[in-house]
Amino acid sequence: MDLNSILHTIQESYIGYWNYLKNEILFSYQYKPWYENYFYGLVFLSLFTWSLEILFPWRKNQALFRKDFWLDLFYVFFNFFLFSLVLYNALSNVGVALWNQILQAFGLTNMVAIQLYEFPKWVQYVIIFIIADFIQWNVHRMLHRVPWMWKFHKVHHSVEEMGFAAHLRFHWMETIIYKTCQYIPLAMIGVSIEDFFIVHMIALSIGHLNHANLNLTYGPFKYLLNNPVMHLWHHAKQLPAGSYGVNYGISLSLWDYLFKTNYIPKRNADVVLGFDEIEKYPTTFWEQMKHPFFKEKQNS
Repeated sequence: MDLNSILHTIQESYIGYWNYLKNEILFSYQYKPWYENYFYGLVFLSLFTWSLEILFPWRKNQALFRKDFWLDLFYVFFNFFLFSLVLYNALSNVGVALWNQILQAFGLTNMVAIQLYEFPKWVQYVIIFIIADFIQWNVHRMLHRVPWMWKFHKVHHSVEEMGFAAHLRFHWMETIIYKTCQYIPLAMIGVSIEDFFIVHMIALSIGHLNHANLNLTYGPFKYLLNNPVMHLWHHAKQLPAGSYGVNYGISLSLWDYLFKTNYIPKRNADVVLGFDEIEKYPTTFWEQMKHPFFKEKQNS
């Protein structure tokens, strides 16, 4: 893939994603059903989850517009849409083109190892959901254990008051890390864009609820599904001795119970969140984006 091809791919990616985003907002496409609209799906889901927080708040003393509410709301739309427009869509399209070229050099046209479409649709969704979530669980553990990854993940843990929008407060490098780790396994089972949309929206819904100000555990399903009570302890400032983190589950809590990383000492709505010296951490979007790329100043 020469330089001209790369530049052409980047140009087409920007044009294509801008048209996609415009059509999403204006509802001006003809061949896509209304229920596959990412933009308004995100808006509806956010308003619905926020309504639950307003009607059934777990932390009664937490303000409706909690600390950093507007910052987190910006993160919601930046990480879901603007980052793809600014960088990710072009970068991923170039990466996919280069990967396909590597495959062709070995005489391969694709890496599909399992013909997923041969299974019933609901089985396909379950398989995609489980595989994608297990990959994310492992990546999430790495984000806590690998020092350079933790510098990026720290942005997400800078939340001091939990609410639905905290779900998407994360550094854009996390998107690159997660998607890079997911790409090959999902490509090998032939995941389509349409199928991934449905699975992604389910995971997005669970993630919004996990970060919401709600007293939910889902009863016996707490051993299967991540929930607000469990995830609050993931964000706790005080961790068990010798631990890099706990409750790594994204959508499923199952992995934490299987691999003994679950931790819910008590059902406490007022867990102190964050990390050591969080008071010194940047509080604005641009500063949080720049911070992981620079060496932190050591106390003298």
